[in-house]
Amino acid sequence: MPYLLSTALLATFLLPSTAASDGWHSLFDGESLQGWTATGGRYDGKALWGVEDGAITGREGPGRAGGLIYTTTTWSDFEMSFDAWVDYPFDSGVFVRMRPDQDGMQFTLDNRPGGEIGALYSAGYFLHNPAGAGHWNQEAWNQVRVRVAGNPMHLEMWINGSKTTDYRLPDGTRPLATEGLIGLQVHGGGNAVEGARAAFRNIQLRPLPVGSGEYWSRDKAGTMRLTAAGARAGWESLFNGKDLTGWKGAGDGSGYAVRGGLMAFLVKGSSSHLVTLADHTNFQLRLDFKIARGANSGLFLRADRGGGNPAYSGREVQIIDDHHWEEDTNSKLKPWQFSGSLYGAAAPAKKNALRPNGEWNTMVVTLNGARMVTVLNGAILYDLDTEKLKPIQGGAFADRASTGFIGLQRHAPGTVDGDAYAWFRNIYLREIP
Repeated sequence: MPYLLSTALLATFLLPSTAASDGWHSLFDGESLQGWTATGGRYDGKALWGVEDGAITGREGPGRAGGLIYTTTTWSDFEMSFDAWVDYPFDSGVFVRMRPDQDGMQFTLDNRPGGEIGALYSAGYFLHNPAGAGHWNQEAWNQVRVRVAGNPMHLEMWINGSKTTDYRLPDGTRPLATEGLIGLQVHGGGNAVEGARAAFRNIQLRPLPVGSGEYWSRDKAGTMRLTAAGARAGWESLFNGKDLTGWKGAGDGSGYAVRGGLMAFLVKGSSSHLVTLADHTNFQLRLDFKIARGANSGLFLRADRGGGNPAYSGREVQIIDDHHWEEDTNSKLKPWQFSGSLYGAAAPAKKNALRPNGEWNTMVVTLNGARMVTVLNGAILYDLDTEKLKPIQGGAFADRASTGFIGLQRHAPGTVDGDAYAWFRNIYLREIP
């Protein structure tokens, strides 16, 4: 069976709709595997697929083999709704934008001890979701909805009406497919009991308009502008590119300038950090930065407006010249001092995520309750429960401010080329309810 069927021929390959309205179409007729294939999507296998009691049902094949069954039509931006039953213990998942020559993404349905429901995986975890299993009903049908849009992808999942996954891949993430097949999985080789199954029924899909997942437009200079879709998703700009409206410098406020749409941190000045006028509690924050040789800065989160070192009254994500600091200062950085580290507490899982001096970096930080995830240039540096950490420096995170300002540190170095050592742009935030 051919791998690619153009979405331009969509109406030809959709099964008759059983949905009421709003553009939803059926992908499964409840009786046959018409419109589905077990080959052509990168993770082919020998799992056994059939239709049982009105559901597409998969079991391990000979030798505990796993595999996927795919739609015969490619999809890019869409919403999909279905009922799922995954025996316990058994591992399954929903794959999107699957191609034989490029990675797509998996929403996990790993219903095993220690497994995760609603995590995101593609040759490694993009997002862990230990809380997702709390929305899953054992030995029962579960109503699942997923939404995939944009490039980089914005991926969302709801289980039994509760939103369990909401993640946009950071700019700079390794290239993933922009369209592909949808796959349903049997993960073989596990500890499933003989005959265990993953079953799917009432499979409905609604295509989304092109650009539904594009939150920003970008000009030739790299400046991003919020789209209507981004505004609907809750994103707001924290920096207008013209002046420091919404920000205030600590102390006398000197040491900052706005030039060419960029927030520049100057060598001359005495202010120690720039802070938002508003406090924030649970949020996702994205920003671009570039630094000069010898630069030392940082991102403060939930810092206490009442005073104290914001790195310890709140949290600091380190920004420093990893490439030359040790050589130029004849000192040794501790693991929790490299760029992207949770300062004083957690080292980045990847050390070389920072790009060379003078190049733009993208950082995305999610802070929701005690959970903190930091991504630098598409690499997940850590995904952790801060209250389980024992900081090397600073007090326990449970004792730190639960809400506070967002700040950018002006820890000016002794010498750099030019009159500025760090630049920031495209600073956007969305609150997490």
